[in-house]
Amino acid sequence: MKNKFLKKISNIFGYKLIEKNLVKNNQLLSENSILNIKLVLDNIFRKKKIEDLIQIGANDGIAFDELNFFIKKYKIKSVLVEPINENYEKLKKNFKDFDFVKLENSVISDDNAINYLYKVNSKFFEYYGNHIPAISSFDSNHLIKHGVKNSHIIKEKVNSITIKNLLKKYNITNLDLFFVDAEGYDGNIVYDFLEKTNFRSIIIFEYIHIDNVVFQKLIKKLLDKSYYYFCVAECVIAFPEEKKIDISF
Repeated sequence: MKNKFLKKISNIFGYKLIEKNLVKNNQLLSENSILNIKLVLDNIFRKKKIEDLIQIGANDGIAFDELNFFIKKYKIKSVLVEPINENYEKLKKNFKDFDFVKLENSVISDDNAINYLYKVNSKFFEYYGNHIPAISSFDSNHLIKHGVKNSHIIKEKVNSITIKNLLKKYNITNLDLFFVDAEGYDGNIVYDFLEKTNFRSIIIFEYIHIDNVVFQKLIKKLLDKSYYYFCVAECVIAFPEEKKIDISF
């Protein structure tokens, strides 16, 4: 009964709830939403649902960034995490006048095992689209799948921090939004967040690059934790069942 009600409400607003048995071949089989992630975020922030957030994969804070506008407009207490040094330096400049925003120059790893990332050498950026500077991965094949030549890929040493240590470092006791864009590692990060913390946050993550085995495991964890979830464009939005679906436009 509860699922039918949620599906009905979600369909009214252009969403489609995702059933775990619809997950096949690394894809979520769902219809394209009439909404986009910015419209959803605008609704959530306007209704003052978010006071504290963490963004994993903040890039430079501008390019392909869904949260920059809302963080600054609503003065949201935020921790923005970006591992690539070049992007992190730009991120610092873009948020230098906002003392309610903390920045972390690290990759999130569940056991501090990741200490490097692959990225495109900046001298080859001109050969690719403007999205390429935002793409990095612990797996060089991820870049190759984006059309990057192997000879244009370099390995960069990065700092590493676990979710639990990140929360401790910034003394985070409340978390309303956990936003992840980690180029395929999203599933591992979100699973670790659900496994090792007690926060009942809204969770938004990019799903299209997540390995299917990891994704199936994550879906089970979301259900075990009494989360509902739906797809908007390339993202999954998950919310605890105790939080109302009052997204209206």
